Amino acid sequence: MNDEKRTPETEMLETPTAPEAEVTTAAAAEPTAVAELSTDEVINKLVQELADARRAADEAHDQLLRAQADLQNFRKRKERETEERVALANARLILELLPVLDDFERAFASIPADESNNTWVKGFELIWRKLQAVLEREGVTPIPATGPFDPTLHEAVSHESDTNVPSGEIIAEVRRGYRLRDRVLRPSQVRVAQ
Repeated sequence: MNDEKRTPETEMLETPTAPEAEVTTAAAAEPTAVAELSTDEVINKLVQELADARRAADEAHDQLLRAQADLQNFRKRKERETEERVALANARLILELLPVLDDFERAFASIPADESNNTWVKGFELIWRKLQAVLEREGVTPIPATGPFDPTLHEAVSHESDTNVPSGEIIAEVRRGYRLRDRVLRPSQVRVAQ
């Protein structure tokens, strides 16, 4: 026996641990399995394993790309849905304000000429202009009620015979229509020549 003192560190160095023992045993068994195969067979086996690993890596990469695309599509869809909800809420509010705008227009059309320069009339005109400016900033524009009748923009209230206007043309506007960006909020009500 050796006179050196044994410490736990020296014992660990001398005694193989369980995983190392397994590796040693597996390595000892493998050379006989590899030795039984020819060099060409070993190369073919390794090439096949490499091809399988590449195929698995390609599939995993494709799945990753699909998952990323699905996530981007989901985000875009959610953003679109949120924008649509906001636009719908804005459209509802604006539709509620349009009759107020109509009332202002009717009120200003019926002001007597001698009252049009009063300060209270000027004050209401200022309020009316502010309301119009707010709606314009939100993308609300009036629909023109001139030219040929367009059923996507106009609503025919009546058809009248007018010798001065060709058939299908708008004679007059009864109620102004409005558009919110590219969407019709309320069609113009018009009288159409027959």
